[in-house]
Amino acid sequence: MNSDFIPIKSLEGDLKMSHKKRDFGLTVSSKELILHKPHINYYFKLEHIISMIPYDKSALKAVTFVNSRSANQEFTHVAPGSDYYRIYVQAATVHNRSGLFEIGPTDIIIPIHPSMLKAISDHIQRLGITIF
Repeated sequence: MNSDFIPIKSLEGDLKMSHKKRDFGLTVSSKELILHKPHINYYFKLEHIISMIPYDKSALKAVTFVNSRSANQEFTHVAPGSDYYRIYVQAATVHNRSGLFEIGPTDIIIPIHPSMLKAISDHIQRLGITIF
């Protein structure tokens, strides 16, 4: 695990699953999905997820996250064998070393392990949301 990960500010809901690798991690609670990257966390409330669909990564060499309010981009290398999903949320919170910031609609592409995907979908369905 990377020592540059920022600790989670506060977790809404009950922790269901958390997994971190060298360059990114995911945490799922009964109310939110958190994407961890070195020096930054992205908080997505499950109720704000609009769509979550499988993403064909065959033509990609890297996955890009773009914040529409800035020119910043973050790259994560595509791992062979991982299933990627494109998630569109109506709002998110960014937590970096400068503090917490709200951002508007955001589109991300991330690898999600099948057991993590099941945890996410179970809690989204409990909220009465259909996204797949």
